[in-house]
Amino acid sequence: MPRVSRLAALPTAALLIVGIAACSSSPSDSGQEGGGSDDWAAITIEHALGTTTIESKPERVATVNWANHEVPLALGVVPVGMAAANFGDDNDDGILPWVEEKLDELAPDEQPVLFDETDGIDFEAVADTQPDVILAAYSGLTQEDYDTLSEIAPVVAYPETAWGTPWREMIELNSQAIGMADEGTELIADLEQQIDESVAEYPQIKDKATMFLTHVDTTDLSEVSFYTTHDTRTLFFEDIGLKTPESIATASAETDRFALTRSAEQADAFNDVDIIVTYGGDELVSVLNDDPLLSQMPAVENGSVVNLPGDSPLGTAANPTPLSIAWILEDYLSLLASAADEAQ
Repeated sequence: MPRVSRLAALPTAALLIVGIAACSSSPSDSGQEGGGSDDWAAITIEHALGTTTIESKPERVATVNWANHEVPLALGVVPVGMAAANFGDDNDDGILPWVEEKLDELAPDEQPVLFDETDGIDFEAVADTQPDVILAAYSGLTQEDYDTLSEIAPVVAYPETAWGTPWREMIELNSQAIGMADEGTELIADLEQQIDESVAEYPQIKDKATMFLTHVDTTDLSEVSFYTTHDTRTLFFEDIGLKTPESIATASAETDRFALTRSAEQADAFNDVDIIVTYGGDELVSVLNDDPLLSQMPAVENGSVVNLPGDSPLGTAANPTPLSIAWILEDYLSLLASAADEAQ
């Protein structure tokens, strides 16, 4: 569709955003440059929401949604704007500790603008940063979100499924979009080496069948919700040497959903689970132990439960990102190892 007709189809608010973006300053004014060679060749990236072509080297990189900013930061590029952290932020400054450490290391003249995404993407704030590209390879963009953002700058969305991009693909797509594909490949290799070296220190977790309980309501344990093998949290289990229980694998094969729910009366289906990972605190463990049905699950009975506090950075451990892996991995593996020691 021609650009003029696309603009005509946008609502008034979107037209305002486009107008702001059109008034952007030249890249040389930004002081925050993207990577890649000066001999830029146009890059075309296909993804779930369309095809994006980046005609010239991005000098101003913006990111939306969770963790996309960690890719350019890991490669030495400071985004002009990025989503504020809304999970695991222990000091309420909108920046997770591993991101703060990287920003301190890079010491940019200007700190990234933090986009408040509490009520969805702040399109006007994104446009105000005057980006040359918007990274969202790991995201939940709707088609409408993508179309509106695309009027501001080229957008790289997720390759297949919203919120379903594994960390390697997030790095691959986002690094490609800023002309640093080779550096992205090196980053993946470095992280894989770090993971392998750390996992080798905890041999007891190898091949332990592990499930991830989610959205546990301590006031109503009549149902059990769990992440399927389509979720990035369970995908990370394979990276660190854990095994998917047959019960979870079978249930996952029948759906493309990230999470499923089963009646607590069917809890014996999870008798093949050695370790349970979940979000919660001591209260949750106590409630599980007291429940007449769930307490019979071997992992609960043995005390093989890893509790990730959702109000601290450790709560993000299960969902790996480029900068968090090295920062969190040792603590996460230690918790898993303690749970594995309790498993029979």
